Amino acid sequence: MWNSLTDSDPSAQILTAWIAKEELRALFALARTGAHRDQIRHRLSVFYHWCAAADIDELNTLATTIETWWPAIETFLATGITNAKTEGINRLIKQTKRSACGFRNPTNGHRRIRLNCTRTHRAATAATRSLPAQV
Repeated sequence: MWNSLTDSDPSAQILTAWIAKEELRALFALARTGAHRDQIRHRLSVFYHWCAAADIDELNTLATTIETWWPAIETFLATGITNAKTEGINRLIKQTKRSACGFRNPTNGHRRIRLNCTRTHRAATAATRSLPAQV
């Protein structure tokens, strides 16, 4: 794989970007290990140095984005908690509103949103329920 990458990309930008991605993955993998702040700081420093040395605009943008969001990322690394579930629910609500093209009755709109947002929960509980015996 390495040989084909170096042969087809003489500027080595693809390989450099791939290594930067792997450095970022190594940083995020520390969330599962309960790493100490010094380890996290070291991994972040390695990532920043690699992006700076690469002198590729996209990697500089990535490093800037990581720096902007670092407080939230650091919280995730320390706690392992994300707001992904909340963001997913918000996406479902917005998608339901868009597909409805405006509700005439707000109560029906709330019902439709609740129906769409609890669909997987209802399917899981329906599968575990047993029906009463048929006579």
